[in-house]
Amino acid sequence: MKQFSQIKEEAYLANMEIHRHGLAIHTFGNASAFDPDAGLFAIKPSGVPYGDLSPENMVVVDLECKKADGSLNPSSDTRTHAVLYRNFDGIRGVAHTHSPHAVAWAQALRDIPLYGTTHADHLQSAIPCTRVMSDEMIRGDYEEETGNQILELFAENGLSPLECGMVLVACHGPFTWGESAAKAVYHSIVLEEIAKMAMFTERINPKTPPLKNTLVAKHYERKHGASAYYGQK
Repeated sequence: MKQFSQIKEEAYLANMEIHRHGLAIHTFGNASAFDPDAGLFAIKPSGVPYGDLSPENMVVVDLECKKADGSLNPSSDTRTHAVLYRNFDGIRGVAHTHSPHAVAWAQALRDIPLYGTTHADHLQSAIPCTRVMSDEMIRGDYEEETGNQILELFAENGLSPLECGMVLVACHGPFTWGESAAKAVYHSIVLEEIAKMAMFTERINPKTPPLKNTLVAKHYERKHGASAYYGQK
């Protein structure tokens, strides 16, 4: 329907970027685009290969995951996206990938330490990993509980979702978000690169210390906040 065309187009383009950057193969991964005024988001249909996607077959649902438009079933991760949209004010896009380096850290149940300035250009903390989901949560509403795991982690650690737009779900993989679907996928690309760099760093020197705070602050503040001077005005 015409009133959903913008978020469906945004969701389609974001999903195609996931595939183009090699962040997911076959039918893996998904991205969504949110319209907060309408309380609706468009998301990849479940189990459909990237080559078969189009703006028209994106599925539109409300924040309770009730379908508003589309003939296909939405992604199996739809409820996780909905939890994030309901609770993280200001985000307009969510992405979930199966990128190998980020998944490796998630499977290892580890935060990604802040080792270098590439990481510090984007956030001032380690990329956090949730705790392992309990059996009770797994047997319940699994996708909803995946979102709840992320909320719990951010609340317990005092993290801002607008400053840290990425997370690892233990044993599972990365979720990212941002002020648009395109930005959510951008964060997925950055996360995979940081994960790869950190893995190589530990392979070369397992005793590498975290980046010192002055360098963290310098690189983050060059790109973010009132004193930022990176890029064009």
